[in-house]
Amino acid sequence: MVLAVGSGMHLAACKSEGSGGTTDTTASAAASNATTMPPAVSPPPPARADADAGARRVIVLKAAHLVDGVAPARHDDFAVLIDGERIAAVGPSANIVASATSDARVIDLGSATLLPGLIDAHTHILLHGDVTAADYDEQLLKESIPFRTIGATMAVRTALGNGFTALRDLETEGAMYADVDVKRAIARGIIPGPRLFVATRAFAPTGTYPLSGYSWELQVPEGVQIVDGADNLRHAVREQVKYGADWIKYYADRRYYLPPERDCKHELCSWVNYSDEEARAIVMEAHRLGKRVAAHAIGWDGIDAALRAGVDTIEHGDGLDDGLIDRMVAQHVYWCPTLYVGIWVSGGRGGVWPKLVELEKVAFQKALKKGARIAYGTDVGGYPWTENQAKELSVMVRYGMAPMAAIQSATRVAASLLEQDKELGTLEKGKLADIVAVRNDPLADISELERVTFVMKGGAVFKGEGADTYNRVANPTR
Repeated sequence: MVLAVGSGMHLAACKSEGSGGTTDTTASAAASNATTMPPAVSPPPPARADADAGARRVIVLKAAHLVDGVAPARHDDFAVLIDGERIAAVGPSANIVASATSDARVIDLGSATLLPGLIDAHTHILLHGDVTAADYDEQLLKESIPFRTIGATMAVRTALGNGFTALRDLETEGAMYADVDVKRAIARGIIPGPRLFVATRAFAPTGTYPLSGYSWELQVPEGVQIVDGADNLRHAVREQVKYGADWIKYYADRRYYLPPERDCKHELCSWVNYSDEEARAIVMEAHRLGKRVAAHAIGWDGIDAALRAGVDTIEHGDGLDDGLIDRMVAQHVYWCPTLYVGIWVSGGRGGVWPKLVELEKVAFQKALKKGARIAYGTDVGGYPWTENQAKELSVMVRYGMAPMAAIQSATRVAASLLEQDKELGTLEKGKLADIVAVRNDPLADISELERVTFVMKGGAVFKGEGADTYNRVANPTR
């Protein structure tokens, strides 16, 4: 999400096991479980609602073109054989059809292009846009956590309908551990949605994160978990992991400014939030527990501090220069630029924000030349979910990234960031059958990915031809 500069607000930042889950339920099945199980016992995961419940489904998915996320060019007249929730084979359509069993279900998408399910590595399912500080305050002050969670169920449904079969959600913005609940609901088939990898509450030190500016006599909500001191931060990491965090996120900086203000010697400077000891405590404890760390870092100072601490991903990174990019590459750190959100909010915020858009474009072009690991992340939630999060792809291509590289950033590279490259990100034998399709060639027009017509997750069709009634996801932006 994105917050205001100079007013104490800032741009919110870009391992775990996936939410998996392709099972569905019906209202009657849920009601039956609720009435037959003792109150103290959680009901078992519900069964699929379709007629194939309990049966292993074999599907042949055909289309004129296929981008597998690995090869440098598309394949023509290819098909995918799906056995249960996984890909059994990928190859020329004639070979795949000939190898399929007689009872295989054939879905022929004609002239469409098949691709791996898209992955957004920086989202906020519990927000719905915050151009101004007032937008953010309204949500935390006037919307309860249950109300926001209901909204999140629609956000994940929207994301899935737009072709995003996995999301890394980077904090709940004051909604505690509601992201864990949404992840669980998806995994148990209660609601449709992508595989979720969640960061729960995120960290910032006292006085650095909204809500701010209210009377000291009032206790107002905090958008993050406020923690100070290395020992307290270690405890907080353990607490978040205990309650379901897949990732740990912290705010490395705030208050972004340009030279010559405060003797700024870089293109973009910032105030660093945590001491080196505190930041290293976050990273070391998270890594000790097998979790990775994302750092919201916009200015040079914040990025520098985050890299010193040993983080795994830099979120936003507007102030990246040649030296910082070289360090990021050497340390194998991923970068989630979140380009579209900066463009979206800059006009409404004014001040330094329009300049941030210019600086990030330059940083992006430098990072491309230096071979940085650029993973797809949009910060959707910082802008409304009614905006298709695939619009980030067009910005990346406009800034100089090849269409195939942009697609791979939202598939193969993002899966690697999540340490899910053995399960997600490419169309290869043995991987989970997360597959999307568009009508035309996205390599000729990357904006085609804003018009996804078919979505399969784990072998279940959620949108397009063959979608199960319960699973069906409409595209709310069309």
